[in-house]
Amino acid sequence: MKKIFLPLALSLAAFLTGWSQRYVGGDISLLPEYEEAGAQYKTQEGMAIADLLPWLHDEGMNAMRVRLFVNPDDHKTKYPTKYDPNACQDLDYIKPLCKRIVDNGFSLMLDFHYSDTWADPAKQWTPESWRGLTDEQLYQKIYDYTKETLQTLKEAGVTPAFIQPGNEISYGMLWGTEDAPESSLKKAFMGSDANWARFGNLLRQAIKACREECPDARIVLHTERVAQPDVLTNFYDRMKTMGIDYDIIGLSYYPYFHGDMATLDKALSTLQGRYPEKNIMIVETGYSYKWEVPGTTHDFSGKWAYSEAGQDAFAKDLVATLEKYDRVDGLFWWWMEYNAYGTKLGGWYNAPLFNSLDGKATPALKTICSFGEEAAVESISAGEAEETVWYDLQGHKVKNPDTPGIRVSRKGKVLVR
Repeated sequence: MKKIFLPLALSLAAFLTGWSQRYVGGDISLLPEYEEAGAQYKTQEGMAIADLLPWLHDEGMNAMRVRLFVNPDDHKTKYPTKYDPNACQDLDYIKPLCKRIVDNGFSLMLDFHYSDTWADPAKQWTPESWRGLTDEQLYQKIYDYTKETLQTLKEAGVTPAFIQPGNEISYGMLWGTEDAPESSLKKAFMGSDANWARFGNLLRQAIKACREECPDARIVLHTERVAQPDVLTNFYDRMKTMGIDYDIIGLSYYPYFHGDMATLDKALSTLQGRYPEKNIMIVETGYSYKWEVPGTTHDFSGKWAYSEAGQDAFAKDLVATLEKYDRVDGLFWWWMEYNAYGTKLGGWYNAPLFNSLDGKATPALKTICSFGEEAAVESISAGEAEETVWYDLQGHKVKNPDTPGIRVSRKGKVLVR
């Protein structure tokens, strides 16, 4: 193994230029609805916030996530009793929201659901307008739809920094229509080879369109089996075997569904150890500031009370856990913008970052923003970092600096061959 030392000034310039920053923010797909309803957003101290997005940017958030459905009106027409008005984000809806996001200096994560309604581990319904297409036709359709969507956004001045080709796709996507027989649904499960090749072809076509239209965007494959590391590794092992081209492992983590912080810690340790070349993001998370979240299966109210202080305690534990892993570079709080204060909205969602009783930001918002702070860069640039701490050119700490590549520390840059 050969080491070649390079000039320090060059090393720091290259290091800072290549630094892979952390991304912190949330899914704010319903912000226009709350603004139209008259929601009053306030700072934690009670001062009125005139425009939420620039205020969030000033607070330290630098990325926002927006979901996209194919045609929500089709689902409303076909299944009126099952329609959820919160799943209303078609392309016309998201265009102005995405434009506001990028114009306010945020990196945009675009979340394709490839469905007319919520896509998750229990529901990956094929859009009604795609009903009856063969698998071969679906491969072309997902390519065309993804490409046309991205072209439309780019024409509106919006280029996503991150793209999710599918939402919580642990068991595949585009299974079939909601009223199809269970036996005909094309799910991809651990322990079976059925439908994995089909799933891989769908992903390849979607990602091909993303690479063609947004070559600088990073592709996120989003799963949510945090409580089942074996299912996670089976999924990402198959992605590797099938040669799926992606950049980031995206995870959902809700303690009330998935388990305690040790559960997340084990999943992150497993994934970073097994796929060291991939970055990891928590693309969905949350915890209640008041009352139990409906459907809760794990009650941690004894550890993290259902209060603003309890929500903040969860956020602090979450940030501390994520900061243990040098490949984790993203944290997104789901439905963070929910705020019924000043509106006539009911059916409260009780795990956002604003309190519907007074409109104030909860303390957890500042805690979440702390994940985006780049103390390591500041230390290096100030010449205060220890000589024995090494980084790669993406700004990640390197545990073994003798592995091939360019390594940076206070004393210089080393090329290891």
